[in-house]
Amino acid sequence: MTVSNTLTKAHTQVEQILEAYKNRNIDRVFLVACGGSSALMYPSKYLIDRESQTITAEVYNSNEFIYRHPQSLGESSLVILCSHKGKTPETTEAAKFAKSKGALVVSLMYVAHAPLADESDFIVNYSWAPPGEVDPHPEIANYAILYRLTMGLLYVKEGNKKYEKLLNSLNHMSRILAKAKQHYTEPAKIYASENKDESVIYTMASGANYGIAYSFAICILMEMQWKHSHAIHAGEFFHGPFEILDKNVPFILLMGLDETRPMEERALKFLKEHGEKLLILDAKEFDMDGVDDEMKGYLAPLVLNFVLRVYAVELAKATGHPLETRRYMFKVPY
Repeated sequence: MTVSNTLTKAHTQVEQILEAYKNRNIDRVFLVACGGSSALMYPSKYLIDRESQTITAEVYNSNEFIYRHPQSLGESSLVILCSHKGKTPETTEAAKFAKSKGALVVSLMYVAHAPLADESDFIVNYSWAPPGEVDPHPEIANYAILYRLTMGLLYVKEGNKKYEKLLNSLNHMSRILAKAKQHYTEPAKIYASENKDESVIYTMASGANYGIAYSFAICILMEMQWKHSHAIHAGEFFHGPFEILDKNVPFILLMGLDETRPMEERALKFLKEHGEKLLILDAKEFDMDGVDDEMKGYLAPLVLNFVLRVYAVELAKATGHPLETRRYMFKVPY
């Protein structure tokens, strides 16, 4: 499928889902997935929390969604799931479970068809590029599609006019990411050279950015680089985790543009006072020209995520441990 066809298909799929919203009474959104696909749900939950007065949202691991069996799950629920290749067993079962409760089930995947699609009412095929590469159409990448589906829900149900601002802002992402890659590739090489032998690296963020820190910790550092890591919420840093900090412990702090930034700024002050091995990625330094001011807090995580992937590529080169190398995943029974 050509790039233009991919773009048209994704737009059509999203529009069909927005039409389906009109025929449903939706007051509850469940964002369900595993691993990196789960992490990408957090910005959309943040968006719903901030923007809606009538609709609530929660993020669930796919298996726990089934085991916990939320009693609020039913015909007035929208369940959005994601699996890159559409064949994560737990996520497919979660979709089946949601449908059995009468929920509207929407699934995101990169591939055209997979088992997850068979258990869903609608699917969206998003665009994807390898880590550190600029997606030819970031406006239909996974994070962007999730925003389209959640902000689109608020547009349909509550008349939230920021949906148009979101769409217009997403059209500038390709240029923004290209400039970010140009700016951060050299610093990423330096960081990788200086930190390739570290056995532990912590990540930290808050608000819309927390899922990005979580994804980098569990997917890049632990899964793909076999380094110990933990994603720390900036608000929780001072309630235990800061005791681990000294001048020899590496931290990555993500600083966004949303309403929780003061927590990240507080963490930054302490990190600078008591630590030395710090990587600070501040969205204020990004060129986000063309992005509506009201959308910058929501879209900063997309740029932070991309920049971290640039760092991941350089770290893999420096460690000699390719991002594709696995010890257990897809290799042994689990």
